[in-house]
Amino acid sequence: MAPYIFMEKNGIHIIDLNKTEAKLNEAASAMKQIAKSGRKILFVATKKQAKDIVAEKVKTINMPYVTERWPGGMLTNFPTIRKAVKKMSAIDKMATDGTFDTLSKRERLQITRQRAKLEKNLGSIADLTRLPAAMFVVDVHKEYIAVKEANRLNIPVFAMVDTNSDPREIDFPIPANDDASKSISLIINFVADAIAEGLNERKMEKEKEAAETKAKKAKAESTEEAKEGEGPKSRSRKKAERVDVKEEAKEEKTTAKKEPEARKKEEKPEAKTEEKSEAKTEEKSEAKTEKQADQKAEVKAEETPEVEESAEASAADAKSK
Repeated sequence: MAPYIFMEKNGIHIIDLNKTEAKLNEAASAMKQIAKSGRKILFVATKKQAKDIVAEKVKTINMPYVTERWPGGMLTNFPTIRKAVKKMSAIDKMATDGTFDTLSKRERLQITRQRAKLEKNLGSIADLTRLPAAMFVVDVHKEYIAVKEANRLNIPVFAMVDTNSDPREIDFPIPANDDASKSISLIINFVADAIAEGLNERKMEKEKEAAETKAKKAKAESTEEAKEGEGPKSRSRKKAERVDVKEEAKEEKTTAKKEPEARKKEEKPEAKTEEKSEAKTEEKSEAKTEKQADQKAEVKAEETPEVEESAEASAADAKSK
């Protein structure tokens, strides 16, 4: 405990309250998260100073607690403890069924004494159906058996640790005086308030989820009602709309088919006119070429007598010579 001791005075160790505050906040936040997840935290306090304080405060947050003798093997031999709790509930059932009336006075007395003993030792853990998620211990030195069982099962331990204890076996040690009732009540109240906050947050989340599911169901029901509540008029309207849509689609298809045909018809006369114009131009060009050929022939015909006359004249000159 040396790191948590502030000083020593007259043989008495004084705890450093700054470290106590830091460790207390850390432990409270961790316990709040455990409570928010919906798991249980077991409180163990068998000291006279802590019995009544723990029992009163822990009852308000509905958590299991042990304020009488720690039953050996409560965690390591949990099924046997559950059998004892079931036996207690069976005795309660016998009282309500009327089987008590069939028993003798001595047997009835023995069963009631057994029931009282079980209630005293295990009544506070009757709702603990499975191993707790964590354990809070007041005075680690006295509850060493509970701490050993928790360490063996890897259950996190939150504990008030005094200067005469070893905090190394504790997961969340809170350095504090575990003999004074005032310090015990202060720390238990702080931790219990943190657990209550975690439970409230869990409740709020559940309510939100329930509201969301209700809203979804209401929407689904409203849509179903709207579908069911559609009258014949609305249905006939829908059918008429569907028919109109189908007719429009058919018209679009027919128009799409007609358009290429009209385009072909328009293109055909244009092609014919082009062919005619080409034929005409060809005829004109042939006529031109024929005219040109005739003209050339006439020119040649005119030129040939002149040449012949010139030849005859040259021949005559030669003879005279």
